[in-house]
Order: sequence, then C-alpha cells, then structure tokens
Amino acid sequence: MQFISKNHQEYEPCLKDMEDTVAKIKSGEVGDQVWLLEHPPLYTAGTSANDRDLLNPQFPVYGTGRGGEYTYHGPGQRVAYVMVDLKKHMNTPDIKKYIWMLEEWIIRTLCEFEVKGERREGRVGIWVAKDDGTEAKIAAIGVRIRHWVTFHGISINVKPELSHFDGIVPCGIADHGVTSLHDLGKKISMQELDESLQKNFDYAYLA
Repeated sequence: MQFISKNHQEYEPCLKDMEDTVAKIKSGEVGDQVWLLEHPPLYTAGTSANDRDLLNPQFPVYGTGRGGEYTYHGPGQRVAYVMVDLKKHMNTPDIKKYIWMLEEWIIRTLCEFEVKGERREGRVGIWVAKDDGTEAKIAAIGVRIRHWVTFHGISINVKPELSHFDGIVPCGIADHGVTSLHDLGKKISMQELDESLQKNFDYAYLA
C-alpha cells in the first residue's frame, strides 16, 4: 500500500485523478493507494442523497458516484481516498466486509488518541458518545467500487468548522450531530493522525 499526501485539493480535478488511478490499478499499471488530503469547503451528494437534506447550499455542491447521502468536506477534516483491488486481497470480494474494514481502520486509529469510536446499527460512519450524554458522528464513509477496485473512502473530523455541517442533514441523519477530535479535547495534528492511519491500515482486515 502506498500512502500519498496530496495536501489541499480541489474536488473535481481530484475526482478525475482518482478515476484515472482506479483504471490504472485495474490494468495493473500501479498498485493500491491511499490519498490523504483536505478539500476546500464543499458538499457532496451520494447516490442516495435526498434533495430535502440540502438545507443551505452555502458552499459548492457536487454530485458523486459514491454511495451514501450528503456530506461535507473542508479544511480541518482529513479525507482518505482508498483505492484497493479487492480481488487481490479477498478470496471472495465482499463489499460489506470492505466497509467493515474501513470502520475497523477508523476505530483503531481513534483508539490511539483515547477516543472510543463505535459502529451503530442502521447508521453509516463512526460515532462517539459525548460527555453530555449525546452521540455524534466523528467519521464518515462513502465508497464506490468498479471492477472490484475501490475508490472514494473515509473522512475524519480533526478540527473542521463544525457549523459548516449545518447546511446539510449529514448522511440523512437528523437526530444526531457531528463532532471532531478537537471538539472532544484531543488537540492532535493532521500529521499525527496520518501517522496513525498508516500504522493501522492492515490488509488482514479484508481476510
């Protein structure tokens, strides 16, 4: 697995580069890659997005072929685009197993910063219980798979402007909010998170 830091990336050119890379992975020209980056403030609509969940389009809105609904990307949020040929790592390629792998990757990464990330039945992403008794999403997952090569991926809130999420109903879930590592008192840097993401990525999760 090759981890590549792409720093701040405009969305549309990045999406095109990702499409090109997926084709090259499929043809065997390049190997598996994870891109670590940040986007400018924007909203993306997955294949299940409902128009009524776009409350205030204060930033550009992009349709995308990934699964899921509306989500926000912006500075202070680490986006990890994961491009893996599942046929090389799974006896029987399994999308649900791949999603579980991404969840486990996030959970183990957060654990290094003493944050307990958890799955919730019927809710996409990774959630944390806050001190005030509420639950909030700290990481989102949205993937697409073409010829069993994955793309799109995950996002983890490090220190984004949380009010920017108010323009949408994140992932169609109105009953719970969003949080970040800094909001939870974990003042870590992007570099520290990236090091943990690289450390905790493990193909064994796919087995």
